[in-house]
Amino acid sequence: MQPTQVEDRSFSRREWLRRSGIGIGMLGLGRLFRDDQISAGPQSVNPLLPRPTHFAPRAKRVIHIFLNGGLSHVDSFDPKPMLTRYDGKDLPSPNLVTERPTGAAFGSPFKFKRYGQCGLPISEMFSELGEHADDLCVIRSMVSDVPNHEPALMLMNCGDNTLSRPSMGSWLTYGLGTENQNLPGFIAMCPEGHPVKGPDNWRSAFLPGMFQGAYVDTKHEEVEKLIENIRHPSLDLIEQRKQMDLLQRLNRGHQEARGYDPQLEARIQSFEQGYRMQMEASDAFDVGRESEATRERYGKTMQSRQLLIARRLLERGVRFVQVWHGKWQPWDNHDEIEKNHRKLSGECSQGIAALLSDLKERGMLEDTLVILGGEFGRTPTVETRNGDASKMGRDHNHYGFSMCLAGGGVKGGIVHGATDEFGFAAVENPVHVHDLHATILHLMGMDHERLTYRYASRDFRLTDVHGDVISPILG
Repeated sequence: MQPTQVEDRSFSRREWLRRSGIGIGMLGLGRLFRDDQISAGPQSVNPLLPRPTHFAPRAKRVIHIFLNGGLSHVDSFDPKPMLTRYDGKDLPSPNLVTERPTGAAFGSPFKFKRYGQCGLPISEMFSELGEHADDLCVIRSMVSDVPNHEPALMLMNCGDNTLSRPSMGSWLTYGLGTENQNLPGFIAMCPEGHPVKGPDNWRSAFLPGMFQGAYVDTKHEEVEKLIENIRHPSLDLIEQRKQMDLLQRLNRGHQEARGYDPQLEARIQSFEQGYRMQMEASDAFDVGRESEATRERYGKTMQSRQLLIARRLLERGVRFVQVWHGKWQPWDNHDEIEKNHRKLSGECSQGIAALLSDLKERGMLEDTLVILGGEFGRTPTVETRNGDASKMGRDHNHYGFSMCLAGGGVKGGIVHGATDEFGFAAVENPVHVHDLHATILHLMGMDHERLTYRYASRDFRLTDVHGDVISPILG
């Protein structure tokens, strides 16, 4: 009888460590499937949940219609009869220094008409807004710092024209949270690409990443292209929830071992929000769910479509929606300003008027702040290139320009401030961009001096160390 062979169970120290490692790893993985083992702790609270205001707000939400490139105020909301009188002649005083040389006075090629009980003058470019004249507050004395797009955009959006700072939408969602956890609190829409400075315009900078704006390219009409990968190709919501739960436990375990990290927390929250968006984003961005009459009212342009999307987002609880006119700087008309401004206003004027009507009919205008304007204005004098003024355009002008506000606790049917008789510079009640920001925060129930974030051993705020609330425009 042959002796039974005994299996040789000896192995090296390296093999023993390998086998032991696998076993210990499986035990650790098993813990992740037990709901009571790993607590996410206080950091798991959604940072976008609504938060209390400093005082009673007049507005709950903001839509910023950004005419990027620089709308000409003397051709839209600030008529200047003296400019027409001096058309083709030198101004009585020297031209102010702007980015490029300018020459003679350039009278507006657009006709103005008074609208509403208030008699607000609006040019033919935005004639559709005439029906809302008594709802509009036109600030004619806006002032920026420099006549260049990049710093002017950063100042208008982030409160600083040189340093990296969080955007206004990020500050608002940081201070207030948002009312709908299934959608981002801050959405920036711009068709066909980014404006100048790109995502810097809606960045969160040193604020936690979950407060950064979510960019949507509104050139697309199909929801699946507007929001890519919104649907999982093979898993339903229940299966995805299980997948997400496992992922979150892994992430929280990783986080517990390292302490609170804002960037890691932002990444964790982004996965959750991406999952939740499947339940509501498709509906919110689908203007096909609106009646044909509503779509006709807004118009069929790309601008009209994104303004209608904006209304749908606002009524679903999104805190801040920014609507850019288009890629790069479409309103930057250094030549043929009549032709180009007329085309651009034709793309958006009807939609803006429809938005105001829509918000009013739904009882939303009273607590929705609507902002309309660009990063600066344009010169009342014609731009010259090597002495040639034949292009009939206007240069950038940061010395004085106009912004329109409506709803959200702002007085309607009024004009605040004034530029000189030619429209070159603010001379009455100048309003710096910091003052505008302080006022927006005030209308949202936030004290701009108290809404701060500690970073690099300093308390930062949107208005830096400046800004005064524009009390005369408050309703």
